[in-house]
Amino acid sequence: MRTIKKRVYIETYGCQMNVADSEVVLSLLADDGCDITNEIAEADVVLVNTCSIRENAEQRIYGRMGEFKRLKREKPGVIVGVLGCMAERLRSKLSHEEARGVGQIADLIVGPDEYRKLPALLEDAWHGKKGVAVQLSRVETYDDILPLRTDGISAWISVMRGCDKFCTFCVVPFTRGRERSRTLTSIIQEVEVLSTRGFKEVTLLGQNVNSYKDGNADFADLLGAVATVDPSIRVRFTTSHPQDMSDKLIGTIASLGNICNFIHLPVQSGSDRILERMNRTYTSAHYRALVERIKVAIPDVTLSTDTITGFPTETEDDHARTVDLLSEIGYDGAYMFKYSPRENTPAFNMPDDVAEVVKSRRVNEIVMLQNAISLRKNQSIVGQIVEVLAESPSKKSEDFWQGRTDGNKTVIFPKGDYSAGTYVPVRIERVNSATLFGSIAVVASPGRVEEAAA
Repeated sequence: MRTIKKRVYIETYGCQMNVADSEVVLSLLADDGCDITNEIAEADVVLVNTCSIRENAEQRIYGRMGEFKRLKREKPGVIVGVLGCMAERLRSKLSHEEARGVGQIADLIVGPDEYRKLPALLEDAWHGKKGVAVQLSRVETYDDILPLRTDGISAWISVMRGCDKFCTFCVVPFTRGRERSRTLTSIIQEVEVLSTRGFKEVTLLGQNVNSYKDGNADFADLLGAVATVDPSIRVRFTTSHPQDMSDKLIGTIASLGNICNFIHLPVQSGSDRILERMNRTYTSAHYRALVERIKVAIPDVTLSTDTITGFPTETEDDHARTVDLLSEIGYDGAYMFKYSPRENTPAFNMPDDVAEVVKSRRVNEIVMLQNAISLRKNQSIVGQIVEVLAESPSKKSEDFWQGRTDGNKTVIFPKGDYSAGTYVPVRIERVNSATLFGSIAVVASPGRVEEAAA
């Protein structure tokens, strides 16, 4: 039985799901008697929650592990643990790859479905025994664990885990397993707790939230139920797969005012040939028709997407079709990446035959195009008053807030008398492709708006 509390420090890389998972880990360890610290120098346990979605993400972790090696030399008793997707995907290498020294550094290697074992594994590690727990589960959802959160404004809520789509480029089914959903009741209870604590925004998370299922309840039912808990809480979600975006879900978003009119809808490619090789299970025509239905139902919708450039056998014509689709749809933002092969995926066995220089040129073309589109979309907002949730001080000045609109656009504005977590009316005065800048506006009477003294 431990009598001295151990201090735990955690670093999180990758997607929002990893952020949510880190909060689950901290909750488990706090319940086991550990203290949480934000200072690595104070830590007895250093955990790194990892991402494997792209090669660059893994390279960052390898680099960080080198720094942890120096930490262990300076503080020999510290325990280092590798958590998450990289632990799952590279478990054998992490255990034995002496060339990079990772096997010598990591005392624990724990996959995303094995976090309940962390207290016992840490106990063993404090007695010199290394631990590996990487078994995937078909049932684990951490449904009964209330994540440990300190931020009182925005919260990530994992509503389902895993993915059954098996896109040929994606490691998620191999690192997070098959789809399984939390109960609707447990999610509503979590939102109710967040409401009492004064949170103002929740984001429902899943590798494919559209596949959520609890008995007869689908994701549209869940989204509507969450939104009715507290009308003052904004509700977002990510990520949607185009194949499973239903008209019922679109209607639910349109009908409830606190569900944000923002949809992240990854397309990956505008070429049907490449989409088929990716096993995306839809065509560009299907995708375009879906976007049109969304725009009709939600006229002020903000759309973002993901693209992958240089997928095996991608030709100039394939690339041109992606460019055409981006130009036609006019996304407000996009995450644009060069293809990188991931071990254990079907695409890993395809010839990576697009030269790196070609990948770079094509992705740069897409980035330049999207930046121009984003700037044009943002310029159309100049002069309008938008409601912004004040989140944190601006990175460049303590005299300004940084917040986001309903459409997930970042806004910088004077602090005035507002505090974090309040909704602020802001008149947009200038923009760039990524950020809106404005002044505080006050609604003096119905239908009339005046500038506030800043």
